[in-house]
Amino acid sequence: MQILVVGSGAGGGLPQWNCNCPNCREARRSNPAVTPRTQSSIAISSDGERWLLCNASPDIRVQIAANPELHPRHGVRDSGIAEVLLMDAQIDHASGLLSLREGCPLNVWCTPAVHRDLSTGFPLFPMLHHWQDGLYWQPILVDGEHRQAAFEVPSCPGLRFTAVVLDSNAPPYSPRRGAPTPGDNIGLYIEDAVKGSSLFYAPGLGRLTDAVRGWLARADCVLVDGTLWHDDELVRLEVGQATGMEMGHLALAGERGMIRELDALPETTRRILIHINNTNPILDERSAERAVLEGHGIEVAFDGMRFEL
Repeated sequence: MQILVVGSGAGGGLPQWNCNCPNCREARRSNPAVTPRTQSSIAISSDGERWLLCNASPDIRVQIAANPELHPRHGVRDSGIAEVLLMDAQIDHASGLLSLREGCPLNVWCTPAVHRDLSTGFPLFPMLHHWQDGLYWQPILVDGEHRQAAFEVPSCPGLRFTAVVLDSNAPPYSPRRGAPTPGDNIGLYIEDAVKGSSLFYAPGLGRLTDAVRGWLARADCVLVDGTLWHDDELVRLEVGQATGMEMGHLALAGERGMIRELDALPETTRRILIHINNTNPILDERSAERAVLEGHGIEVAFDGMRFEL
């Protein structure tokens, strides 16, 4: 299983266009300790040729340009992106589909809840129907905290995918905002049937249930939500009023924070953070918070990061 981090930032990326927080300011100054980041997405492949794009961010055009694996290689019109899978219906995770319209028809895997939001409140599926029949919905079925049987994606032979219901939040435009239902957010447990290696991917994770903890403990590598350091980080910096928990993101610090959860995993588990907000001090490699992560053996994903399991 090959994993490519296409984008590692949260919504808005780094620097965010209208933000002058310390990280955004330093990124604009080309401070080598504060690396710019595009909005969160990864790509998965079993053969290094065909890639499943997990989330399609608004930055997809520049992300494709930066990663040769995703370039056209086998024809005048071609792409390394074979299919798309959406973890949720957030604008920063789905609006990149508009930039992929020339590649329609395109398989898009998502839950019924996500498909409903992307057919009504933010109607990408109907909009893109005008481009060669647009998007072909491939349903991912979930039921409460229970999982469906492992499913396969044609572009990734030999990999088994399991959708895991997460406690996060629906998009701001969704009628279920503040009262999410199963399927508004999922994590993915991906297992290589040949090697037996596994990845748990969850860029949006508001609260860990015992069921989710079980999947985390089972994976060889976890690539999980690192959005905020403090739950009230946006309030502290006077850039917003919402807490991380209200947005559906578990903060890293604190007695019940993500760091503590990752510490509880087996010693052999590789721990990587993704979906990191521009306000998070860990984006400054010289920060005390970054040193804390290093002391706990926790890595910070970056755009273009590649690894194999």
